[in-house]
Amino acid sequence: MNDTICAIATAPGGALGIIRVSGPAAFQSVNSICSICCDQVAANTIHYTHIIEYDAVSQHQLPLDEVMVAIFRAPHSYTGEDSVEISCHGSRYILNKVLELLVRNGCRMAGPGEYTMRAYLNGKMDLSQAEAVADLIASTNLATHRLAMNQLRGGISSELSRLREQLLKLTSLLELELDFSDHEDLEFADRSELLNLAQTIEQHITHLAQTFETGQALKNGIPVAIVGAPNVGKSTLLNALLNEERAIVSDIQGTTRDTIEDTIQIQGITFRFIDTAGIRHTDNKIERLGIDRSITAAQKAQVILMMTEPGIPYPDIPARNDQIVIRIENKTETFQAKYGIGIDDLRQQLLAAVPQAADTDVIITNTRHYEALIKASESLCHVINGLQQQLSGDLISEDLRQVLAELGEITGEGQITPNEVLGNIFSHFCVGK
Repeated sequence: MNDTICAIATAPGGALGIIRVSGPAAFQSVNSICSICCDQVAANTIHYTHIIEYDAVSQHQLPLDEVMVAIFRAPHSYTGEDSVEISCHGSRYILNKVLELLVRNGCRMAGPGEYTMRAYLNGKMDLSQAEAVADLIASTNLATHRLAMNQLRGGISSELSRLREQLLKLTSLLELELDFSDHEDLEFADRSELLNLAQTIEQHITHLAQTFETGQALKNGIPVAIVGAPNVGKSTLLNALLNEERAIVSDIQGTTRDTIEDTIQIQGITFRFIDTAGIRHTDNKIERLGIDRSITAAQKAQVILMMTEPGIPYPDIPARNDQIVIRIENKTETFQAKYGIGIDDLRQQLLAAVPQAADTDVIITNTRHYEALIKASESLCHVINGLQQQLSGDLISEDLRQVLAELGEITGEGQITPNEVLGNIFSHFCVGK
């Protein structure tokens, strides 16, 4: 945190490139390589200047590039430190040369995610918001963008803050009783009310944890398995949905011997379609292997497109209670995959099968958050059992403190987050963010 760091913050090959400088000597380092004094100009301003380098041959200072320099003073910057953003031309030579000059003048190269880590350590955001930055950069569709923006705006933080306030109320009432344990006639907490409150909080935490499955589906794509007997049009349907000849279509039964996967976006939601081998009785070992994979794919999918045609029964594949099954009778007046008839209606049915969430809904997408919620729920169950069994307040308070600690792991609030946790989180970031 005492170092001044620098890094390229933009993808290579563009017309412009941005170099970020942050730390206690940010202004001095940039002063050394350009024709303005960053520490003498107003904060939150942009200035035109030249990057200057010393030419050893001519022994003169020569302009390297014409740039725009943005000045941010602590604590009003992304990292909470004095920061400068240098907008250069996008030449790899220019960008690398500017980095070289900065390193010569007191900077070091930033590590992955170091700017965002400093923002967290300087209190500009909590840990869940810092992780949302990486999710926002990695977002590939409308759904993942909304999830990341909700988390970045503090959706999870606000939800957990409310839960922590309720838990702190429980803890304070129990610990107040302990302070006055010598006075048996004093009662600060009605155990039945505490039990109801603990159960309500536990239900809320459990509900948050249960949104993880939805979050993973929206983040990674809704898995959709297309299953049915041979030659009912499964591969034709996949091609129609993708608008390309992705799967081989043939009149010969058993053409598809393995699962074929591809993705499309429908109104900002990613769907992962899996075209499977036709399900029938066969003695062919290779085809049988493909059929087994078809059944496995159907069992793992969130949505099953159960496909048939007139005169052929639907495949006998049992669906889980949480699976959506859409039955399609192909080669009829209302649905013909070959000619695109009924495809638009099918897309609407697929959208209806996606768990709906408003922009303000809190949905868990991060495995670390999910694991912390599960642990918090288990600890809170110990609290509930303790209240039901009339255990002493000190034992129940200990479990409550454990719940608070586990929820605090998500945001990093009220505790010192271990270095290995921070290292694991920010190692997945790109350099420059």
